[in-house]
Amino acid sequence: MNKIILIQNLSQKLSPQQIQFIKLLQLSNTNIDSVIKKELEDNPALEEETIETEENETISSAHLENHSFSQKNYNSENINYSRESNLSNKQSFQENLLSQITYLDLSHNQEIIAKQIIGTLDADGYLRRDLELIIDDLAFSENKEFEIKTIKKVLKKIQNLEPPGIGSRNLEECLIIQINKKEKINSTEKLALNIIKNDFENFKNKRFEKIYKKYQRKKEEIINAFNYIKTLNPKPADGLEDENITEYLIPDFILKKINNELNIFLTSGESKKINVNKLYISIFNEMKNKKNKDEENKKSIDFIKQKIESAQWFVDALNQRNQTLLKTMKAILKIQNSFFNGGDENDLKPMILKDIAKIIKMDISTVSRIVRNKVIQTDFGIFPLKYFFSESTIKKDDELISSKIVKNSLKKIIEEEDKAKPYSDKKLKKILNQKRYEIARRTVSKYREQLKIPVARLRKEF
Repeated sequence: MNKIILIQNLSQKLSPQQIQFIKLLQLSNTNIDSVIKKELEDNPALEEETIETEENETISSAHLENHSFSQKNYNSENINYSRESNLSNKQSFQENLLSQITYLDLSHNQEIIAKQIIGTLDADGYLRRDLELIIDDLAFSENKEFEIKTIKKVLKKIQNLEPPGIGSRNLEECLIIQINKKEKINSTEKLALNIIKNDFENFKNKRFEKIYKKYQRKKEEIINAFNYIKTLNPKPADGLEDENITEYLIPDFILKKINNELNIFLTSGESKKINVNKLYISIFNEMKNKKNKDEENKKSIDFIKQKIESAQWFVDALNQRNQTLLKTMKAILKIQNSFFNGGDENDLKPMILKDIAKIIKMDISTVSRIVRNKVIQTDFGIFPLKYFFSESTIKKDDELISSKIVKNSLKKIIEEEDKAKPYSDKKLKKILNQKRYEIARRTVSKYREQLKIPVARLRKEF
């Protein structure tokens, strides 16, 4: 027999306002405006108030402990950002290729295939998609079946277009197409072609001694072939797409030094203020105070009440977001004051999310949401907030320093090494130890990988 048992549970749930606050907190300045715009469109109880621009209340480095964080507006003469993309009339490389195929002797079906292939090229100009899948794409979009040899024939024609190497399926094919496109090939180019066709793996992995032994040529001739390969373009469409649209980054914070004091401004909503619509509140009060209320009238009152509450939640969450952002930036400024005064990366102090969470008395996950995708503009550049955090710290003498300082030192050592005999990670560790950095070899390897610097064998130059 089933028994009905009453169990009492205690659970913690977030309020709608807390959920809204968390969502707003992780948005960058680039995205917050679109959220505000959508909320204004969806909720008639919200209004956007344009206010007179006046100098924003700031965070002074001299008064960090006593500063009030009420958000006003930074003088619009000091901040002038274009939120529009700079559009160019230049053709994209796909459009350029489509205009070129009009000069090829293509049948109707071949033209369909050519357009499909061009539309499938990636930003570097490579065809990464398998030809069998392109056949499937055409069958789906055009309801036509094509043979693989027909696809290959059209691809060959595209690979003869400009720029050289366009439509290649891999790096070797890209380099081979560029050499074969020349009317006459000299001995150096012919040797380079043979190396790419037959020993590209050895060349790519810098196993030069194997190539020297294989080819019965003077070492100088082989090195000339190596140098020629290096002049070829590994990305035929590289940068062509990026030239067409320039995006302007809108920072979340502005750091200015005024009267020898550091001042921080929050840039979101610099000339707009979001409020609950007073007219809407008046209408609600009038309807609520009416003595005779029919069913339709009650529904209207409930609807308006819900919209006013939702609007108030949004305004409160938005204000709380701005206050929390400023509070967090104040904590970062307090720890990294030396860096913000001079812009020298060597002045960065060791800092983790826990340090900021402790200062602003919030959870580490909240700090993580705040710093994610946020940037600050300073007199010496624009930096993501994550830049000021070190995932680990290294000891130099008796002082803890930021891992960024060690990475800079490591990068400089590698830049100045003899490329004929590049340093191993073990040797790099030894050099850093001589500079009094207490660092292990595995940490050197990790930092080198984070800097996207290859191992010693791949750094070797002929």
